[in-house]
Amino acid sequence: MLFALEMLAIVLIFQVFSSVECRLTGIETVCRALRSATIRILCVGIGLGLFIWFRPHLHRRLVTAADSVDGEARRWWAVHLIGLGLIFVPWLRADPASLNADFQAHLVTLLAGAVLASTGALFLLVPRRDVSALLREGGAGLALVVLVAALIPDLADALAPLWWAFRGLILATFYGVAVVLAALGFHVVLNPDFATIGTEGFFVEMAGTCSGIEGFALTTGFFAIYSVLMRDTLRLGRFWMIVFPLALLVSWLFNVLRIAALIAIGARVSPELAVNGFHSFAGWLFFTVLALGVIWVVQARPSLHRAPAAATGTGVVIPFREDPSAALITPFIVFMLSGLLVQSLWQAPALGYPLQAALMAAALWLFRKPLLALDWRFDPVALLAGAVVGVGWILSFRGGPAPEGQSELTGAALAGWILCRTLGTTFLVPVIEEGFFRGYLLQLLGGRAMWQTALAVAVTSLAFALLHGRVIEAGLAGLVFAWVALRRGRLGDAIVAHAVANGLIALTALITGDWSLI
Repeated sequence: MLFALEMLAIVLIFQVFSSVECRLTGIETVCRALRSATIRILCVGIGLGLFIWFRPHLHRRLVTAADSVDGEARRWWAVHLIGLGLIFVPWLRADPASLNADFQAHLVTLLAGAVLASTGALFLLVPRRDVSALLREGGAGLALVVLVAALIPDLADALAPLWWAFRGLILATFYGVAVVLAALGFHVVLNPDFATIGTEGFFVEMAGTCSGIEGFALTTGFFAIYSVLMRDTLRLGRFWMIVFPLALLVSWLFNVLRIAALIAIGARVSPELAVNGFHSFAGWLFFTVLALGVIWVVQARPSLHRAPAAATGTGVVIPFREDPSAALITPFIVFMLSGLLVQSLWQAPALGYPLQAALMAAALWLFRKPLLALDWRFDPVALLAGAVVGVGWILSFRGGPAPEGQSELTGAALAGWILCRTLGTTFLVPVIEEGFFRGYLLQLLGGRAMWQTALAVAVTSLAFALLHGRVIEAGLAGLVFAWVALRRGRLGDAIVAHAVANGLIALTALITGDWSLI
């Protein structure tokens, strides 16, 4: 999940916040090859995940090997993080608008970063001493899965002519989008002859990359991998004759909804955001999640298996919602994605905070069992540390603009927004942020030596600071929360300290009416 978050960050940086167009770089072929390699890495990674997930003995062996965090693992973490940093160097150093013109100069940095990040990730997931044994156990099936997954982008290219060969598919998609937009109250203008559709002055000419053909390719490729892995128990006739066509239909409907949503965003919210949403990377990510969701549904349906679905699982493993690591990482991913969602759907993103709070609460509720299992015994030091951070944050505040759109809220709407903002800031955010930064990253990067602990505290505090607008104050708060967590080795103490600090800040904002304080 952490690597999935990294992949999402790379896509957002280079396709949303700074759009890289290969045809404008001067080395279009190399640029497209690099983009294709990124998509292949995504597909191969998911293919390997499916292979290991549905091979219980490999899954158990891999988990056992990966749980031994030793000096070698920390070295590979360093390699991975250095590579990840190199990937982001072009975006940090260059003006986003100049990335296309200077792309050749950044190519070496990007390639070196990709190699280091991928190598580090590989040997973190599969310790080097276990690679040969795992390859032997995987055998020809593993090689076949890697080959099929790597060829999924080529399958998409091979299927692309179908988009233009069958005019009925174009018409069905266009009129489907038109129906959805009309149902939403838009006046739709479309021209199937030129593959153009739009509303309110925003029009798009759809190319093969935004046709949804990626969904057909991903569904076909991942279904092929799944059917091979589960061939001993899966009812292949029902799977291919019934489920597969239905999955393609769902993929097509999803694409219709995606196009309609992007056109609506382009007409009412942000044309740039909508255009970025049509990029190939965005499509691959959306359809990957959809294809894996369909496989999850298939796995859960006993009627599609010759044995109960539970018998085809992964053996004795911790259920996802009870996995302590998942409980620390997944809510943070939901937190970040929900922020992106409200940025996309609201011209004044602050007004979308109730939706973000609801999604955060749902993620925490899903993992309530491992979170409630934390040590929550009372610690006065945590309360005092939180109070110091909260008071320091308030006293060092120099004022700022009010959340955009807040002045438009009145009555019950304003009261509801304030309630969501207060509860979310005080109770939800501390659990999510402390779980990820002090519960997961701090323990992951730390070690027995003092310098290792100090480095882990510095890295996590810096990452925490960069997530907030006031870097110095947030960095100092991160140091305090890290000290509280390490003092007795209890994540619950850090969460309490963070909640106290945020509670004081929210209370001050409520009393003064100045919500820019949060």
